[in-house]
Amino acid sequence: MALSGLEIFKQLPKTNCGDCGIPTCLAFAMKLAAGQAELASCPHVSEEAKAALSEASAPPMRAVTVGVGDDAFTVGEETVLFRHEKTFVNPSGIGVSIDASASDEEIAATVAAAVAANFERVQMVLRCDFIAVKSSGDASRFAEVVGAIQNSTSLPLVLMSQDPAEMAAALEVAGSKRPLIHAATEANADAMFELAKKYECPIVVRAEGLAAVSALTEKAADAGLKDIVIDSAPSSIGTQFRDLVFSRRKALNEKFAPLGYPTIVFPGDFAGGDDELEVVYAAADMIKYGTIVVMSGAEPWRMLPLLVLRQNIFTDPQRPMQAEAKIYEFGNPGPDAPFFITTNFSLTYFIVAGEIEASRVPAYLGIVDAEGLSVLTAWAAGKFVPDRIAKFVNESGIAEKIANREVIIPGLVAQISGELGEELDGWKITVGPGEAADIPAFLKRRAS
Repeated sequence: MALSGLEIFKQLPKTNCGDCGIPTCLAFAMKLAAGQAELASCPHVSEEAKAALSEASAPPMRAVTVGVGDDAFTVGEETVLFRHEKTFVNPSGIGVSIDASASDEEIAATVAAAVAANFERVQMVLRCDFIAVKSSGDASRFAEVVGAIQNSTSLPLVLMSQDPAEMAAALEVAGSKRPLIHAATEANADAMFELAKKYECPIVVRAEGLAAVSALTEKAADAGLKDIVIDSAPSSIGTQFRDLVFSRRKALNEKFAPLGYPTIVFPGDFAGGDDELEVVYAAADMIKYGTIVVMSGAEPWRMLPLLVLRQNIFTDPQRPMQAEAKIYEFGNPGPDAPFFITTNFSLTYFIVAGEIEASRVPAYLGIVDAEGLSVLTAWAAGKFVPDRIAKFVNESGIAEKIANREVIIPGLVAQISGELGEELDGWKITVGPGEAADIPAFLKRRAS
């Protein structure tokens, strides 16, 4: 049973030191009980207290890792229903399924598409996370396909078969790579649990309805398994939506351990062969707690919108997306190229960078660390002010790249030009356009 805040408080050092980031031990205990803090945040808690509080300090949803090395992905470990309450922790895994009965050419093409589903947005890499291999009904063929895929990519695998013999054949090939086993059912649970323990792999438990799934997860836990994923075998997209929401609420709000695991969904099962509808269903699944999403294809038009949606869902709403603070070069600029400067709010960076690229005029763009705020907001907050801008310019090395020693600042903060000129002795401060869309015309006028 989960401990109450007062029960946790009795185990804490009661120093109210604030080293955990929370002012008092009582407040920390309350957050710990609510799953909104981690016991490791307290540097003074005793080993005895750690042991006593292990249950209370554990997230209500277990984290599950699929794969090994740099390509592994982790899902689960969530503590809130809505990201504005805190933030979501581990992004949903998005992958593509392959039928082992398909031709070698079709399989190779799908693997290539999965590997190519790799994009960069807001200086973050978005990619396909895994490949799910569906049973062919032939153990040797299943193992052969799994081995071929494993040899051609390091992406983690989801092995999909309810036949323990077929699963055992595939695990002999790929078991060391920690694939996700799909799935243990009421009929094959004992054999599948033994395979999961033998190869130390995470496992999906599949049963119709959350009551049956709960019973099966309890059986898996009693068998010594911890890394479990839930599949409630829904009969419709509506049933799936209901199960996803109910299981998350039950786990987080009521600390119901049998449902405190990530989920796996197959949106294509309900799309009737309509690929666009599958993407819509996948988006709805991710928004409402689908943690491993298996798609039927990995084409860019299918993967990119889902990857971007995932990025938005799992971005901390209390921390603006930020571009790296440094000097960016466009069009191989030389010593006479213009030097613009702005803040590191990602949207600001990409809009300004896009307009500089569109102008086809070689230029430098300096991005000042303004804690992810836009130009006017950063100026008002004291984050984009002359002394900070001057410090960035002096430390960036731009003075060694340009001969004109001119800084072009956003027109929205023209009022700082005089003070910035005092901070940057020997530099010319030019007030640029107020809107990024006017940058090409501004550069054109300068060149004429």
